Amino acid sequence: MTYLANSARYDSTGDNVMEYRRCGNSGLKLPAISLGLWHNFGGIDVFENYRDILRTAFDRGITHFDLANNYGPPPGSAEENFGMLFKKDFLPYRDELVISSKAGYQMWDGPYGEWGSRKYLIASCDQSLKRMGLDYVDIFYSHRPDPDTPLEETMGALDSLVRQGKALYVGISNYSAEDTKKATAILKRLGTPCLIHQPKYSMLERWVENESPESLLEVLGNEGIGCIPFSPLAQGLLTDKYLKEIPSGSRATFAHGALLHDQITPELIQKIKTLNTFALERGQTLAQMALAWLLKDQRVTSVLIGASRVSQLLDSLECLKNKDFSKEELGQIEKILG
Repeated sequence: MTYLANSARYDSTGDNVMEYRRCGNSGLKLPAISLGLWHNFGGIDVFENYRDILRTAFDRGITHFDLANNYGPPPGSAEENFGMLFKKDFLPYRDELVISSKAGYQMWDGPYGEWGSRKYLIASCDQSLKRMGLDYVDIFYSHRPDPDTPLEETMGALDSLVRQGKALYVGISNYSAEDTKKATAILKRLGTPCLIHQPKYSMLERWVENESPESLLEVLGNEGIGCIPFSPLAQGLLTDKYLKEIPSGSRATFAHGALLHDQITPELIQKIKTLNTFALERGQTLAQMALAWLLKDQRVTSVLIGASRVSQLLDSLECLKNKDFSKEELGQIEKILG
C-alpha cells in the first residue's frame, strides 16, 4: 500500500506535540526528538516493524533520521534498509527530511577502513550515498577523532564533501571540548562551519558538562553549534527495564555490549528507582523525564532516541508534553544523582 504521510504531522494540536529548534546559529531547525537507526534497523531485524517505526516517526513530526556507515548489524545494513524504505515511502518527502550519516569506526578491512583520513571519509560517504540511494546527505559527521591523522585533514575532508555537493552540513561526534574548539576553528577558516556535535549525554553520563577549563556544552554555546545527545536513556538504564532485575536478552546480558552487567550495581539500581518515583510524581515515566531533562538546556537542539517498536517511540514523544522543571525539581534530581 502506498504510504501517505499524516497531513497533520506539523500541527501542534492533538497528539502531535513536536517542536523544532534552531541548530546553533545556523538556519537549520531540527525536531526536538530525532530518530537514530543505530539498533533495530539492520539485516537481522524485522522489515514490517522498522517500517512502522519510521512511518510513525514521520507522521508525528520527526523529520530527522540519523544513521552511520557501520549501523546494522551487519555494518551497512541499516543504511541499505533505510534506502529501500526511502525509495518506497519517503522519496516524495525528501525535502522535508534531514538525513545524516557518519564515518569513523571500523567499516572495511585494511588500513583505510576506519578513523579520519581523507581517503576513508570521502570513500565512506560515497558508499553511504549509494546504500541509501541519495544524491546527498543533509549532515555528514566525523564519527570520532583520529589520534593519528591531522585534524586539518579530517576537517578538510568534511569541507570537501560539502563543496562536492555530497553533504549540506557537517558535524562531529565524540570529540572533547578542546578538540571541538580546534575542529571548529579549522572549519571556520575553510568556510564550512561546524553545524552540530553528537555526544553521549544523559542523566548518568555528564562529561559534556564537566570538562575543564571549558566544558563541551560551553564550547558549543559559545561557538553557536548545535548539540544532539545520543544514548539519552543510558542504553535503557533510564527506563523501567532494570528496576527489578536484569532482563534476559537486554544489552547488559551481551558479552560485548556497550552496557556491561557489572556496571549495574545495587547503588545504581537504587538511584534509578528513586528517579523513577520522582518521575511518576511529575506524571511521567522515567524515560520521559530523562528526555525532558536534556531538552531543558537550550543548547540541546534535539535528543536522539532509538526505538524497537512503535509503542516505545510514542512513549518517548510524550516527554514533549512536560518539559519544564522548577528550580526545586532540578535540585532534587541533582540530589538523587549525587
